[in-house]
Amino acid sequence: MGGAVVDEGPTGVKAPDGGWGWAILWGCFVITGFSYAFPKAVSVFFKELIREFGIGYSDTAWISSILLAMLYGTGPLCSVCVNRFGCRPVMFTGGLLASLGMVSASFCGSIIQLYLTAGVITGLGLALNFQPSLIMLNRYFNKRRPMANGLAAAGSPVFLCALSPLGQVLQDHYGWRGGFLILGGLLLNCCVCAALMRPLEAPRLGSGSGPGPQRPSRRLLDLSVFRDRGFVIYALAASIMVLGLFVPPVFVVSYAKDLGVPDTQAAFLLTILGFIDIFARPTAGFITGLKKVRPYSVYLFSFAMFFNGFTDLTGSTASDYGGLVVFCIFFGISYGMVGALQFEVLMAIVGTQKFSSAIGLVLLLEAIAVLIGPPSGGKLLDATHVYQYVFVLAGAEVLASSIVLVLGNFFCIGKRPEAATEEEHHKPPEDVRVDSREVEHFLKTEPEKNGEVVHTPETSV
Repeated sequence: MGGAVVDEGPTGVKAPDGGWGWAILWGCFVITGFSYAFPKAVSVFFKELIREFGIGYSDTAWISSILLAMLYGTGPLCSVCVNRFGCRPVMFTGGLLASLGMVSASFCGSIIQLYLTAGVITGLGLALNFQPSLIMLNRYFNKRRPMANGLAAAGSPVFLCALSPLGQVLQDHYGWRGGFLILGGLLLNCCVCAALMRPLEAPRLGSGSGPGPQRPSRRLLDLSVFRDRGFVIYALAASIMVLGLFVPPVFVVSYAKDLGVPDTQAAFLLTILGFIDIFARPTAGFITGLKKVRPYSVYLFSFAMFFNGFTDLTGSTASDYGGLVVFCIFFGISYGMVGALQFEVLMAIVGTQKFSSAIGLVLLLEAIAVLIGPPSGGKLLDATHVYQYVFVLAGAEVLASSIVLVLGNFFCIGKRPEAATEEEHHKPPEDVRVDSREVEHFLKTEPEKNGEVVHTPETSV
């Protein structure tokens, strides 16, 4: 995912689509990996934290929730920082904060201190790295931007495959405190990625040249998107989805350990999930880009959510390690599909002009749901001591979101059959491949006007 970051790069600079952009892509790959794998990988340490502090599952789940909430909910803050100081200084500061948070967490004496250090400080540091890195990636790539964003998004499952077993090994050899300390040192690599983010320079004007093109003024957040019925229904569906989407990855390791699976094998479940996710994301993107499939991408996104929720429900019946392996395989497929489609569909709903504001507002709403989702699952587990109920709750929430989206899509499209004629006169710029007619019709009250293309992140969770 990205944030509501306004692209304030120099106008009139052509994206190189290569060159130093490959270094930018590598840095974004690493940042994306740390940002989205960390909240899931720290769940490996939950059993030790429960024994250390004498707390419940819901208390430890707050660490992952706070990390994700900081990553989702700080879009406007990142916008202000990037516009004021630029991408490279903001990312360097974020790398220092992320490392400082985990190093400080290794010395904590209470769970509240862990919330502040491993949750708030590390989460803020990762957010200050992640969103500016996507800004830089989209400045360096134009024609190859979908491919570049897809490769950068693959950092999330790749790092999940590595960080989960690494966390288990660190815990076995050094305890959770030593593991947090070493992970904090690894996060200093974010500062190395920040050093790669060389800004593009505007072309120099000759002596006889007039003033260069002026950057148009923009609002940081355009609240008028709430007048778009499509955006409102999408935001509602996405918020409901996020309530349950991240719950299974947080609890599946503890679920396996509760069944008597050895710690190393239990941690390997996240590696399986991440490995499947690596291939699911680009495959889903390729299928969605097919000419006959693209008009129905909203329905495909609804199916992805339905598939994910159904997987959670069937995963609740797992009674041994083999069953959990099968669950992680199918969850990885559905999770990758959701991640590959969600922002493409949102761009089609609101158009390129309002996308940066829309994504920030959606992430703010999702941040609230992320903050509630895993802890509510932990509360249910503490009350029942049955993991199956947690997976059933998560599956029901994701299934509900798919129903909200598909019904809203179906009925509102039926009410506006005339939209096809209007869209013919308002085609999007060629370098932004907005979805075709059925997706463009998705709950829109009026077509977007042509204007400057806003370079916005189009990656996944």
